[in-house]
Amino acid sequence: MYAVIKTGGKQYRVSAGDLLVVEKLEGDAGAAIRFDQVLLVGDDAGAVVGAPVVDGAVVEGTLIETRKGKKVKIFKKTRRQGYRRTNGHRQHETVIRITSLNGAGKSAAWEGTVSLVTKAELDARARNLAPRLAAAVEAPVVDTVVAEEAPAPKKKAAPKKKAAEASSDEA
Repeated sequence: MYAVIKTGGKQYRVSAGDLLVVEKLEGDAGAAIRFDQVLLVGDDAGAVVGAPVVDGAVVEGTLIETRKGKKVKIFKKTRRQGYRRTNGHRQHETVIRITSLNGAGKSAAWEGTVSLVTKAELDARARNLAPRLAAAVEAPVVDTVVAEEAPAPKKKAAPKKKAAEASSDEA
């Protein structure tokens, strides 16, 4: 089963269990989100199209995180005039896990558990950084004495230049 919802001025096709990235929505991580503007509900048998929305249809989800999206660079230039301006922008976005679809006599629910792991933590795990950080936190603290260590031995001095010249004169 799938549905088409409208949020943030855009339309998204969703089904139960989907991970959805939309314009910023209010709420904390773990909050329940309800989308009432369901434009279409469908499955293999057919689809019910709303005019403009399907009556009584609701899509529910769980807010996972609110973050900044990819950076967009804005570059302005005028040829042969020495005019160049660079600017950047990062849009706020919300990540949502769709948990259930209800409407038009049909319903679908996702049976998994919603994990509130952020994208930054998933990226760290992908680069094998997360296990080392966890191991560093769990490792017991060992007291070490650094105050009375012997200094490292010095290197042997190079032969002086005069001694080197004297040996070359004798030969």
